[in-house]
Amino acid sequence: MTLHSVLPAALPAHLPAHLPPHLPAHQSAALPDDLTDPAPPHPADDAPALPVLDLRQADDPETAESFRTALREATHGHGFFYLVGHGADAALVDRVVATARAFFALPEEAKLAIENTRSPHFRGYTRVGGERTQGKVDWREQIDVGPERPVLPSGPTQPAWGVLQGPNLWPEELPALRDVVDEWTTLMGAVADRLLREWALSLGQAPDVFDPAFGDAPAWLTKVVRYPGRVEGGTDQGVGWHNDFGVLTLLLVEPGRRGLQVEYQGEALDAPPLDGALIVNIGEMLEWATDGYLKATRHRVLAPEPGTDRISVPYFHNPSLDAVFPRLTLPADLAARAPGVARDADDEEILDEYGYNALKSRVRAHPNVVEAHHPHLAAGVVRA
Repeated sequence: MTLHSVLPAALPAHLPAHLPPHLPAHQSAALPDDLTDPAPPHPADDAPALPVLDLRQADDPETAESFRTALREATHGHGFFYLVGHGADAALVDRVVATARAFFALPEEAKLAIENTRSPHFRGYTRVGGERTQGKVDWREQIDVGPERPVLPSGPTQPAWGVLQGPNLWPEELPALRDVVDEWTTLMGAVADRLLREWALSLGQAPDVFDPAFGDAPAWLTKVVRYPGRVEGGTDQGVGWHNDFGVLTLLLVEPGRRGLQVEYQGEALDAPPLDGALIVNIGEMLEWATDGYLKATRHRVLAPEPGTDRISVPYFHNPSLDAVFPRLTLPADLAARAPGVARDADDEEILDEYGYNALKSRVRAHPNVVEAHHPHLAAGVVRA
């Protein structure tokens, strides 16, 4: 089954009638001390901590311009927002979450049969504690899925990022997982493409300015993630403070499951799921493209309370591995508010060639895969 063959029965009217071929921090690296402790949760009836945008407004001539302004300002300020009107109905969301839970409920040996240490392409299942952020263990398990493409030949002329391309690993015991992930990824890719066009217009650019970077071989990534409850004496780091290394992220969080925190004005801001909304955030590529005007905000997830867990499904909308992302010439009033590109959360340079930016992040996060398949990368990624 190909990704293009599992389109939803009907895309929402405000999304493209056909899918394009490319289906789918800002301050210093040292975080303030007061961000190391969880912020007190907001009461459930508080106003949303992040801006809320409705994608349907982009189709109404009377609201399209105000939507673009709100989109631009939300991602210049917070770098995060809630998105409604995206076309993912409650039945699909329920099916995604239920299928994710069915996967994580499989016997351990079934999941370990597709463990990422079996994949030189950083695909497959990561056991609890098998991933690291800023050198510390993350308390989560997940499966990583990307485009199914032929393995690139190795050799001195092949860029190091070539190892990221290859097949996925799927559990034989749950074929429904592939179907659901494909359907979700298809829809999220369409939503992300639409958002990128709206961003381009909001920044004074042609609506298709980002299209060449995606071409016909985008390197999207979908993760299906489970955060187990904390154990006594264990870490509270579900995933540590980080920036996303791609273009933008569309995040589905199981309803009612808190834990996401966003860095904002020196504080750890709680961002609980909002009914019917995706959580959208900017990645490092858009920060680079706008000289820092759009903000790749640091964020983390706290491990759930003991005896509970949390399902989330982030979709990362990324360009081709060989793409050099464009640096935009912004209108003068926006350029004056662009502070420049920061280093990433590990105090490394953000790279404009997406494949290298992605590879350095994967190498840091999965040292076990590096040890098993790419020991030459253990000292770090060097751009050719």
